[in-house]
Amino acid sequence: MKLVKYILGLAGAALLLSSCSKLEDINKNPNESEQVQPDYLLTNGIKQNVDTYWGNDAAMETSLLYVQYWAKIQYTDPDRYIPAATSIQTVWNNFYAQGVADFTKLIELGDTLQNPNYKAVGIIMRSWIFQVLTDFYGDIPYTEAARIERYLTPAYDKQKDVYLGLLTELKGAASIITPAANPISGDILYNGDMNKWKKFANSLRLRIALRISDKEFAAAKAVFDEIGTDDASLIVSNSDNAQLVYQASPNQNPVARNRETRNDYRISKSVVDKLNSLNDPRLTIYAAMPRDTNKIIGVTNGLATDSASRLGFNKTSDVGAVFTATTAPAVLFNAAELLFIKAEAAQVGLISGNAATLYTQAVTTSLKQYNVSDANVATYLSQASVAYNAANYKQSIGDQKWLALFGDGLEGFAEWRRLDYPKLPAAFTGNLSGKIPLRLTYPSSEQALNGTNYKAAVANQGADALTTRLWFDKE
Repeated sequence: MKLVKYILGLAGAALLLSSCSKLEDINKNPNESEQVQPDYLLTNGIKQNVDTYWGNDAAMETSLLYVQYWAKIQYTDPDRYIPAATSIQTVWNNFYAQGVADFTKLIELGDTLQNPNYKAVGIIMRSWIFQVLTDFYGDIPYTEAARIERYLTPAYDKQKDVYLGLLTELKGAASIITPAANPISGDILYNGDMNKWKKFANSLRLRIALRISDKEFAAAKAVFDEIGTDDASLIVSNSDNAQLVYQASPNQNPVARNRETRNDYRISKSVVDKLNSLNDPRLTIYAAMPRDTNKIIGVTNGLATDSASRLGFNKTSDVGAVFTATTAPAVLFNAAELLFIKAEAAQVGLISGNAATLYTQAVTTSLKQYNVSDANVATYLSQASVAYNAANYKQSIGDQKWLALFGDGLEGFAEWRRLDYPKLPAAFTGNLSGKIPLRLTYPSSEQALNGTNYKAAVANQGADALTTRLWFDKE
């Protein structure tokens, strides 16, 4: 009798397993791939992370205001240095969940598919994201990030170690690129041109090397010694700019998407005043003419909401169409920045070369990015107010680099902190006792879910406050 029951039990179990197997088969989508496709992953990864970089939380409500490219004309709390908790959280979540995780997967797929170009692109994009994160927050999860199966609560790496790690990763990525073989698909940044990806990787290396040069000069010089004068492997032409060119809705520029339903932003008075003082031909490119006036008018940063709204929506200048149009490109790295990097590097002894000549090339390249005529470029450069001043190179480079990075809030914010130029006034009714933010605070989720490592990072870096100076930002 026991044997009969045992046999019946086995039969029942077999029937149950067979039913489960059939149920799984029924629930499978025959049209859905069980393997992640690298081209789809790459397209989505680039789009989602560039959207974050140029979007509401990382740019419009924070960095663009802090570095005074934009100002707010209504709902002005963010312009008064009172960021929304959702903005802080969204930047962190998007870059880690949609960026670091996706590109880590692409790196793994590159190995699985034996295609080093997918792997290289994954490393380059992930390194760019980590660079943005550490520029914004300081110490961040780096070596243990995107490995949730091993590190549910990842430790924070010191900012110095993040930068040095990224220099190593980017060098490795550039070295495995094979332009003549292993084609990739889904590349909406460079259309599969691996020579341009190599230029992007090497240009990022110089960006990071210069950023750490005040603290780690020898490490920075080693990078410049290797690639600093190799223009063939760097972004020195606007045709090589790392930028995502947007398309029609629903793939429009996030700034354009914002303008479809909101009217919160204007160009900052700080930018307008600087452009006017230099007779800069970029004024009518960077700023739009108000509907009710024939004069470009910027808005003071950090006005109280009632004061800002009284200025009039149709009497103040929005940002120019070159940034707000549906198909306006989102720039991650432009040639002018690279030439400014080289100018400063020549000035401080990181490379040989004439700093003034490189500075002139950088300013020219920025103007030509917006199709300023040769005659107007020559007139602009002939002004004493624009001429390179080696005795105060940080002001010359700082002012012009700030203008050249207009619209690229995160990079402009980082370089303004490092160079301390231009000299910007604090928000008119700012919430920081006359100070300007120097970083973004960590999201509250880190305190709740990764508390031990969060506390260790704060103990190392300093108070989790907007005014805490980051490691790279030498006083």
